[in-house]
Amino acid sequence: MIIPILHRDDRLVLVDKPSGLVVHRGWADDDGGVLVALRDQLGQRVWPLHRLDRGTSGVLAFALDDQTASVVGQAFADGRVAKKYLALVRGHPAEQLIIDHPIPAEPDGPRVPAVTEIRRLGTWERYALVEAIPHTGRLHQIRRHLKHIACPLIGDVNYGKGEHNRIFRERFGLHRLALHALSLRLPGIDGGAPVYAFAAPSGTLADCLRAMELLAVVPARDR
Repeated sequence: MIIPILHRDDRLVLVDKPSGLVVHRGWADDDGGVLVALRDQLGQRVWPLHRLDRGTSGVLAFALDDQTASVVGQAFADGRVAKKYLALVRGHPAEQLIIDHPIPAEPDGPRVPAVTEIRRLGTWERYALVEAIPHTGRLHQIRRHLKHIACPLIGDVNYGKGEHNRIFRERFGLHRLALHALSLRLPGIDGGAPVYAFAAPSGTLADCLRAMELLAVVPARDR
């Protein structure tokens, strides 16, 4: 499998992760998923900097050395990384909304503060396409927050609704989580320029949005 590369320099590589592929099986060195595919593709070791769920597609960042992994990993921990997602949901949320709702940071862990900014991009029948900007990085944060406002994510078997997931499988052939990491902006390293990558939705998700006449409202690449 060839992983599409969005940005590469001496310290970082940002890729467009396909839906259905884990980032790192077991989150242990050299054990499957995008990490091994990218390592083999580049012919060198890579360090994952964050996670995307198996069903989520879009921008995913890796470091090319352990020092960069430490520096950028701290930027993620400090909330200095800007992330934008697309999410297709059941219901019509407010045009703009801040969801401030504590959720666990890890499985079976205590609830901790979590904040997600939501912007409604367009609607189709009972559904809406939203832009989600997480201001914290908790486990399944966007998925949990969408459920919290009664606008569950399409294709989500854990926090969504089976009835609506079936509608999208049967009507649009969408057999995946309707969540896409649209863009990622990393702060500059050692005084360098910030690194930005953008991945437009593709495949069955793009086909579904096109059929719903929502593809045109997807935000363009930042300038």
